[in-house]
Amino acid sequence: MSEYLSVSHLTKYLKLKFDRDPYLERVYLTGEVSNFRKRPTHQYFSLKDDKAVIQATMWAGVFKSLKFEIEEGMKLNVIGRIQLYEPNGSYSILIEKAEPDGVGALAVQFEQLKKKLTAAGYFDQKHKQQLPQFVKKIGVVTSQSGAVIRDIITTVQRRFPGVEILLFPTKVQGPGSAEEIVDNIKKANLRSDLDILIIGRGGGSIEDLWSFNEEIVVEAIFESRLPIISSVGHETDTTLSDFAADQRVATPTAAAELATPVTKADVYQYLNERQTRLYNIMMQQLKIKKDRLNQLAGSVIFRQPERLYDSYLQKLDKLTNQMANLFKESYRQKEHQTHLLVNRLVAIDLLKRIKTFQDYIEQTNRLLSHQITTHYQQKLTRFEKSQEALLSLDTSRIVARGYAIVHKGNQVIGSVEKIVKGDSLDINMRDGQIEVEVKNVKK
Repeated sequence: MSEYLSVSHLTKYLKLKFDRDPYLERVYLTGEVSNFRKRPTHQYFSLKDDKAVIQATMWAGVFKSLKFEIEEGMKLNVIGRIQLYEPNGSYSILIEKAEPDGVGALAVQFEQLKKKLTAAGYFDQKHKQQLPQFVKKIGVVTSQSGAVIRDIITTVQRRFPGVEILLFPTKVQGPGSAEEIVDNIKKANLRSDLDILIIGRGGGSIEDLWSFNEEIVVEAIFESRLPIISSVGHETDTTLSDFAADQRVATPTAAAELATPVTKADVYQYLNERQTRLYNIMMQQLKIKKDRLNQLAGSVIFRQPERLYDSYLQKLDKLTNQMANLFKESYRQKEHQTHLLVNRLVAIDLLKRIKTFQDYIEQTNRLLSHQITTHYQQKLTRFEKSQEALLSLDTSRIVARGYAIVHKGNQVIGSVEKIVKGDSLDINMRDGQIEVEVKNVKK
């Protein structure tokens, strides 16, 4: 039976073939995405055409580096290596690089990001700010060496020489440019002397203009306090920054014209019109007030001013009468209440009540005096008994009656148990003290 291989041996052999085959080490493959469900880390899906299907694996690092979102049914061009998974004998492609087939990855990323930001409301017209009619200072976020800033300066000086221009030198292409654009937009918003902000650059490929399609740039434009005019690329170029800006124009010259919508002559004409209009309004108001004054001067009130206070005099008389009636009624009620109280006091025999309280006080004093005397006698008797009991315990009185007290050192001896032969004892008697030595102890 040695000619038979186990399944694991065969699978291991095939895996070695897969791993060592130079044609499978780097495979360029085109297929349609199937069974795709976005996972938190690594991605597992299928690539298929009309006749076959292959499983695909994309590690998390590769997936995060993609500039577009993989979607079900999307056709991809992928580069990877073929591997065989031993436990179930299946083979798959491990994708190292991927891009959409047909249109470029940036175009797909552009559409996907546009769809996402549109859904988030970044391009809604309701968020657009009105451009100020008159500006004193314009901020410009662009390259300091490009034609954009020169065109803007020339146009502003021609239209409105008094307007200042503040340039924020910015890298507008390549790595780090998006971050620099965002940083300068934020710096411009921190200033209080700017009225409007222009961001832009010249034309180029989608790769050249891509910094203005980055999500962080769109967010910075959307959150800007200053109104923003976008002038990125040429007429046919469109970036996501254009959609987020408050106004979009095709050229830097158009941006400068939009930021300064009037010339100096227009301003003079505007001021003259406002001056004439203000003068006419003031004259009209003056005439209205004058007519009103003449009308009031000829009114009956000014000819007979006593009419102004006739009604008030009548009202004062009425209130005075009401107040007098209220005082009378209040006095009558108080007088009646006083009469009732006097009658109640008369009905009470005060002398009798005083005699009753005096008898009660005398009786209480006698009772209290008796109780104090009795309590004192009880305490005195108890004290004398306690004193007698204490005196009965006085050793000097015991000795005076003919008894003796035996000491052994400082200790009073009350039993022979505490005495042994040879002890020295002191015997205190009524008229003196005896020192003895014990010769014998009898119990």
